[in-house]
Amino acid sequence: MNDAATRRIAAFLARPAVAAVLAALNLKGEETRIIGGAVRNLLLDEPVGDVDLATTAPPQETIRLGRAAGYKAVPTGIEHGTVTLVRDGASFEVTTLRRDVETDGRRAKVAFGRDFAEDALRRDFTINALGLDRHGGLHDYGDGLIDLAARRIRFIGDPAERIREDYLRILRFFRFHARYGHGGPDPLGLAACISGRAGLQGLSRERVRAELLKLLVAPGAVDAVTAMAGAGLLMPLIGGVSYLSRFAATAGGDAGTGRDAQLYPAFRLAALAVAVGEDALRLRERLRLSNEEFDRIERIAAALEALSGRVVSPTIAILRQLSQRIGPDAVAAGLVLLTASAGKPRQIEARALIAGLGRTPPFLPSGRDVLARGVPAGPKVGRVLEAARSAWIDAGCPAEQMEQAAFVHRAISALVD
Repeated sequence: MNDAATRRIAAFLARPAVAAVLAALNLKGEETRIIGGAVRNLLLDEPVGDVDLATTAPPQETIRLGRAAGYKAVPTGIEHGTVTLVRDGASFEVTTLRRDVETDGRRAKVAFGRDFAEDALRRDFTINALGLDRHGGLHDYGDGLIDLAARRIRFIGDPAERIREDYLRILRFFRFHARYGHGGPDPLGLAACISGRAGLQGLSRERVRAELLKLLVAPGAVDAVTAMAGAGLLMPLIGGVSYLSRFAATAGGDAGTGRDAQLYPAFRLAALAVAVGEDALRLRERLRLSNEEFDRIERIAAALEALSGRVVSPTIAILRQLSQRIGPDAVAAGLVLLTASAGKPRQIEARALIAGLGRTPPFLPSGRDVLARGVPAGPKVGRVLEAARSAWIDAGCPAEQMEQAAFVHRAISALVD
């Protein structure tokens, strides 16, 4: 550990919220340490999010010590020894040291203990088994520091055994490699993932979805997903064709959508696995997508279907018509995907069209305008506006107020006796 890392650790431990919780829990013969991701990210000089703690104290003692120090103690996973302590807007997940008694590939039955080494060595990867005590002492039971320096994701102990304990670790192996690894995946870990891939079928689809979506937005997602496809691990997850070249071409961030749409997990999933509406339906079923995720992916699929069959590039009027029906974000995403591998000229043209979409004028007529033309208050007003707006969309969403007013006039003539 270099001097810069030592200073970062000292500054972190001096934070009032961190110092206070460690002081509260290192009493009565109990010891509590910071573990996992917070330690890893401190050493890498990356932002620290959640701060997880491991303690020798049994859960009820954690609750007692926390409440005595003014924390709200929430038994968020009491059966597994986890208590969340909350005070002054800061929260800490505190888990009693454990050892696995029984595992079935999806969940573990645990017993509480007091051995930090035993607890650390039951974790998945060496870089996640690091601990930091309240005095700044760094504890490494699995060569995590060496692997962290090498940017290598390596299972603790026997990779096959770690995977049999929880088959979700196959996906976590690739996700952590995409986030923290350099070069190719660890060969022993990769071989164990391939051997254990049948176990993925027994996992809940919600757990698979959560890990896969995190993986797809990681910095090294392209190489990780390509390695998964080559190992025969991707098809069982998405259940269909993968568009690896398109995924790779669109994985570099915003390409003119104006909203960093390519950073959305749903967009990345669509880039990887969607060409038509049936693909979106399949992914919803296989991955238990949320309603919001499915809606976004289904609309992207609709844009792809509407635009992919065109011999010539669509006009801005056509795109505006489509965007009024399925949303400008979906149309922009469809354009990006369709031109991802089409060369610079097409991509520049797509960016110009996307920019034009962002300047789509609003439809200004309102119910007041319809009433001013003599239509009596009631349902007919809404029908007139709906018909006028539909005609405005069909015309390519012109901006001129007189032209928009003409749509209202024609709708009144057609709908009002």
